[in-house]
Amino acid sequence: MKEYKFYGWETADIQDANNLTPRDYYDILRGIWCADTCAPRMRSRWSIHNPTLGQCSITAFLMQDLFGGRVFGVLRPDGNYHCFNVVDGCTFDLTSEQFGEEALDYGSGREQFREVHFAKEEKRLRYEYLRARLLNRQ
Repeated sequence: MKEYKFYGWETADIQDANNLTPRDYYDILRGIWCADTCAPRMRSRWSIHNPTLGQCSITAFLMQDLFGGRVFGVLRPDGNYHCFNVVDGCTFDLTSEQFGEEALDYGSGREQFREVHFAKEEKRLRYEYLRARLLNRQ
């Protein structure tokens, strides 16, 4: 089996309606994430060498659309939450590699809600853009 760099890749065997797993979506998203989908506060540091930077919430809510489950967030030192997915006991974080070797405490996550995140229009628009790019690639 191919090795991945995202948290939970080893057990991310759940499938969506298209029989795709989070690993499959990670492969697709690597070609879709871009500076325009990155959080504005991080955009100047985004690069093809770190494509997951600033993509967490929009990616996690997009995966929730596909797999269901819940989105959780780990509180970061800057006061923002880093989002990840929990679906039927399967925890995965497609954007965890942006932290390098830093180990996040996924057990301390608090549930996140799209109504709160998407109250920021720029984030909702980034989500819609990422979603459209994904749908065009499938």
